[in-house]
Amino acid sequence: MPVTTEQAAWFRDAFTSLVDNVDKAILGKQDVIRLVVAAMVSEGHVLLEDYPGTGKTVLAKALANTLDGAHSRIQFTPDLLPSDVTGVTIYNQNTREFEFHKGPIFSQIVLADEINRASPKTQSALLEVMEEGLVTVDGEAHTVGRPFMVIATQNPVEQAGTYKLPEAQLDRFLVKTSLGYPDRETSVDLLMDAANRARASRVSAIIGVDAVNAMIQLASEVHVERAVMEYITDLLQGTREDEDAALGVSMRGGLALARIAKTWALSQGRLYVTPDDVRDLAPHVLAHRIIVDAEAEFAGTTAVDIVTRVIARVAPPAARAA
Repeated sequence: MPVTTEQAAWFRDAFTSLVDNVDKAILGKQDVIRLVVAAMVSEGHVLLEDYPGTGKTVLAKALANTLDGAHSRIQFTPDLLPSDVTGVTIYNQNTREFEFHKGPIFSQIVLADEINRASPKTQSALLEVMEEGLVTVDGEAHTVGRPFMVIATQNPVEQAGTYKLPEAQLDRFLVKTSLGYPDRETSVDLLMDAANRARASRVSAIIGVDAVNAMIQLASEVHVERAVMEYITDLLQGTREDEDAALGVSMRGGLALARIAKTWALSQGRLYVTPDDVRDLAPHVLAHRIIVDAEAEFAGTTAVDIVTRVIARVAPPAARAA
């Protein structure tokens, strides 16, 4: 069912309110906040990779506080077990039956702090739930509900005692982004408010689970021209054919890009996706899915460089199809 103009206006206003609410805790980073909120409405997950003290955890907590639903935080450590994340089946002596006790993954917003500090076995516990919204324990599947979003953080410079996320795990994240350091004016504002050590606590819930699910449904119905889908396909093929890419972007990456492009368009009150939406989002959605050739990586080439080069090389559709 096509999205109406009134529905688009409601979506844009709700989306802007969410961004403004989170901005109370993370000053001067509206572009990143918009990207994270768009990922949530697109039913995707976010990987925040940045230096210590840039506000990764504060952003995740602020978004969780904005939603009037269950949220949890998992501090990933080398001794964390898969059952500490997903839950465990325990025998009840009174009823003489096994009962499933849900883990912290059963929340609307889950903060996976320093995800690369957990062992690969524990990291793999997230593969099924991030893709299908299900947790299978002892052969029984349990749904985590909707909306469901994992916001994971990791530090790119401190590698001691960490385990690099495998490609299958990275591919589960719709978006990978970073906050970076604030500008001078924002830095001064933060220092003036240094007495407040819990900035995320000033963010209160302004939207319910039902409203978010309504936004998710509306975003999925945004119109996309076939020419734009062909453009996304050409970008995917371009990453696979690039001389510096050992492995290009799979179809999961293309589906993720199409999904978030719909949300991005509707957040601006538009009922259709443009090639500009795709271009703006492509580096955040595609780069972390690319494996750079070892020699090219040694020479300084990054996955973002490859995506940027492919965007420059692939011509967008010039006109709307008849």
